[in-house]
Amino acid sequence: MTTFPTLEQIDQLADLVKSKTKHKPEIGMILGSGLGPLAEEVEDADVIPYQQLPGWPVSTVHGHSGQLVIGRLEGKTVLVMQGRTHFYEGYPMPVLGIPIRVMKRIGIETIFLTNAAGAVNPEFEPGDLMLITDHLNLIGMTGQSPLRGPNLDEFGPRFPDVSQVYTRSLAAVARQVASENKINLREGVYVCLAGPAFETPADLRFLRVAGVDAVGMSTVPEATVARHSGMQVMGISGISNKANLDGNTETTHEEVLEAGAVIVPKLTTLVRGVLQKL
Repeated sequence: MTTFPTLEQIDQLADLVKSKTKHKPEIGMILGSGLGPLAEEVEDADVIPYQQLPGWPVSTVHGHSGQLVIGRLEGKTVLVMQGRTHFYEGYPMPVLGIPIRVMKRIGIETIFLTNAAGAVNPEFEPGDLMLITDHLNLIGMTGQSPLRGPNLDEFGPRFPDVSQVYTRSLAAVARQVASENKINLREGVYVCLAGPAFETPADLRFLRVAGVDAVGMSTVPEATVARHSGMQVMGISGISNKANLDGNTETTHEEVLEAGAVIVPKLTTLVRGVLQKL
């Protein structure tokens, strides 16, 4: 796959995915670090390892299974990415948008993006869920945009509006479901950094001043490509660790994965509830 995937390459992947499943998915999901068990809820599932899809970016990180799970959940047909790829793994930023564009070409118009994120807001606790209301695209500001390169007009315009990346009607449904199930749903701004090193205390203090509530290493490229494609987007961060604004604690990937065990039941309830209401 080239640095700038072509429409032909994307359509070849879309056709291959369609040939490997009996389902016609209408909703896409991407599951972040430690959140993969949600895919086990999918019924009558067809499972497609990423390695069977030439040109599909393959996960290399522990906690990302690296497969598509396509089936039924709460009466809806879903395509779940059990694991994702990241900029720090060495993929060009436009390649990270391939799965989103494949979803679009197979007919998916709504996508749920989830991630494990570190708290920047000192009020947030590990195990919390945060509804993403906006993001800070620091990597994109430095020129590493997933939309860099030739524009594919079949998906969207050269200069897309990103004032409402996260669909407000989906956010309203998520709030309703959280209230009905007594889930303390935080809300805030997410920032994607390049990684793979976790943030310094100075990084976190800078981000807090900039209005950020949670920080991770994913989601923003996918959300940007989805918005460019005219898709409806809901973003949820699972807060995996406390804000380390003073440098007195150490953050590890194992801690992030362990937090998933607390986050997944809440996330499952929230996602199932939103699906029921769509």
